[in-house]
Amino acid sequence: MSFVLSGRRDVNIGAATRERVLTAARELGYHPHGPARQLAGGRSMTLGLVFRQTAEQVAVDALLAETLHGLAGAARASGFRVLIEPLPHDDGQYAELLRSQRVDGLVVSGPRADDEELTALVADEFPIVLQGSRPDLDIPSVDVDNRAAARRAVAHLIGLGHRRIACITNAPLAYTAAVDRRDGYREALEQAGLGYDPDLVAEGSFDAASGHATMTELLRRTTFSAAFVASDVVALGAIRGIRRSGRSIPGDVAVVGFDDVALAEHFDPPLTTVRVPARGIGQAAGRVLLDRVHGLSVPSRTLLPTELIVRESTGHQSIGNEVKERVSARGGAS
Repeated sequence: MSFVLSGRRDVNIGAATRERVLTAARELGYHPHGPARQLAGGRSMTLGLVFRQTAEQVAVDALLAETLHGLAGAARASGFRVLIEPLPHDDGQYAELLRSQRVDGLVVSGPRADDEELTALVADEFPIVLQGSRPDLDIPSVDVDNRAAARRAVAHLIGLGHRRIACITNAPLAYTAAVDRRDGYREALEQAGLGYDPDLVAEGSFDAASGHATMTELLRRTTFSAAFVASDVVALGAIRGIRRSGRSIPGDVAVVGFDDVALAEHFDPPLTTVRVPARGIGQAAGRVLLDRVHGLSVPSRTLLPTELIVRESTGHQSIGNEVKERVSARGGAS
């Protein structure tokens, strides 16, 4: 029985016997201890990358290519490959990737606060690294300081004289990054002595269509002179919504995004945004996960710095010359 549960394939056990043991284990809710099973069964030499989004949402993720480049580079340097699984929170499971030994470890990107599958894998001590943050779990994470970066972006708008500033999140608030960026927006307002108005906040959902819909609704129900949109892709739709309402950018509404995707400087107007080191995040996540797979100690949290890139969407008129304000991993501007 132990040979079956540990995943051993070098022991001659009949298919029918193996299936009976696995069925009984599932009925009893038994799962083998992660590290012990890996030691018993050898390695797949594969790392898994799980996106808690639909395949369609992953397809429009403009930072994905850079993140994958960094992760795959770290994996290849150690003789590993990368398996990608786009899985929305309500459709499909990823725990079996580890439990069946198809992968030796997982990077979970875009973690949600309600992901019970992740909680169970952490309890079973499988090697997992978050590309994002779940402060309630004892699990290594690689990220940027989303709250500090959002706070700096909104402070930029406040410094330009804006007092009514809208916020569109990058994703539903079940995603921890969306909460952190919304909270950074709120903190910037409070630090400037401005009140937080829930009517100025709306939830985006990864894509430009959600940005267009939420901006249209915000413009219908309230007034503001600037908007912090916590994703450049969502901001693209928000800009369209502003234009379709007959308003100009930045004359009527200034816009700040988040991510600095490759096309951000080619938006009309070029987008002021927070630059996220996507390739560096992927590379760092891969290195931390490989260390975990090999049983080495790793830092509980790795934070990479961001930069605020000031362009014309907030009124900067020096075409071709970006203004960069670096935000360190500790959250301060420099």
